[in-house]
Amino acid sequence: MSEEAIGGHRRREVYYSGQVQGVGFRYTAQRLARRYDVGGYVRNLRDGRVELVAEGSASELEAFLTELYGAMRPYIRDVQTVDQAARGDFDGFDIRF
Repeated sequence: MSEEAIGGHRRREVYYSGQVQGVGFRYTAQRLARRYDVGGYVRNLRDGRVELVAEGSASELEAFLTELYGAMRPYIRDVQTVDQAARGDFDGFDIRF
């Protein structure tokens, strides 16, 4: 599906490292995502990182991720981001286990 086919939305895969598990990171991400027009998921990875995948307009993604970073900044040591065209995979924002 082309970017134009889904309204110019973007997809961001974000990997957070630091003390990001066991501090409410996933629940905070899900709560904040409800304030924005984004879909996707967040989950803990076995290596201690948190993976977040979200789709939405560039401005909604930026606002959501900026607010999440601000809320969880004390626990984050590093952030790696991959930006892509959206695929239209999501209907809501979930915690995956």
